[in-house]
Amino acid sequence: MSPARQKSDEVTLPVPGRGVQQFDFLGMPAIVASRAMQRTLEKVEKVARTDSIVLIAGESGVGKELVARAIHHFSPRKERPFVDLNCAAFPENLIESELFGYEKGAFSGADAVKPGLFEAAANGSIFLDEIGEIESRMQSKLLRVLDGQPYFRLGGTRKIQNAARVIAATNTDLRESVQRGEFRSDLFHRLDAIELRVPPLRERVDDIPALCDYFLSPSGCTLRDDALELLKSYSWPGNIRELRNILNKAVVFADSPILTPADLPGAMRQMAVTDPGYSLERLEEQAIFRALEQTHGHQQKAADILGISRRTLIRKLKHYGPLKRHGQDSHAHGRKAGPGVFL
Repeated sequence: MSPARQKSDEVTLPVPGRGVQQFDFLGMPAIVASRAMQRTLEKVEKVARTDSIVLIAGESGVGKELVARAIHHFSPRKERPFVDLNCAAFPENLIESELFGYEKGAFSGADAVKPGLFEAAANGSIFLDEIGEIESRMQSKLLRVLDGQPYFRLGGTRKIQNAARVIAATNTDLRESVQRGEFRSDLFHRLDAIELRVPPLRERVDDIPALCDYFLSPSGCTLRDDALELLKSYSWPGNIRELRNILNKAVVFADSPILTPADLPGAMRQMAVTDPGYSLERLEEQAIFRALEQTHGHQQKAADILGISRRTLIRKLKHYGPLKRHGQDSHAHGRKAGPGVFL
């Protein structure tokens, strides 16, 4: 989690038909080339004028955090703090103390008063990423706060009223989670006041060249035309995070500053989308199991290759088949920070 203040530089919306445009939202670069993301930012500006709760939906690695920062930037709260928390990276007890804070002596190790993130974001915005990962008890407590009820710090007796705007994000279908009994329906409807969908990279294929230029520019490397076409034909289950990781690895191991298809993963060459009727779900399944085979069943390494969190990988494995198919590793890590860049 991290608090941030909006820079004084003004950011204006992208202009349709002007090609690649670059912006900065709270220190995160935004490269806008596609009409799809131009429309998304146009919606962001409209949403930002309100004080409503916003739910940002999209697959892992598409740039949901940057959309949240853009909402804060365009809002009347932009001079106030922007605070973020990745809900998937903390166990339930730590999420509670991070969000609501605690008093001295509230539990073993609480040697001093610690205000929570809701207090840190007072009159600003708090971004709750991967909101679908929070446990049932925390869902109930969060619902009360979103309904405008005051809360207590852990071990505290003074009521605190939340004054932060709440922006949440999810890479799962919360409606399905509600149907499975994993997510409270009342909390979902409270979060779903306004929903913004960030399109996946496979729906923004024409944006890939600009992203590649951005990621490769520090190295001085470029892509040969056939390598670029291969990247454009891939389904990108890990979206922009996966693209960045693949290009970084290609730069490290390439023998020439001009990257060719041989510098890209063999699995990508095999999975390039040539049949428009081929199931995207099937492509994702293949990508997951190929990554697990490549890492000999190590889930965290496979998740890093795919650009998703280990928890998301486990959930997808449950969907596609039993975990024992590829084994389990014993390493538990928090999610790596996602890329800010999106198109």
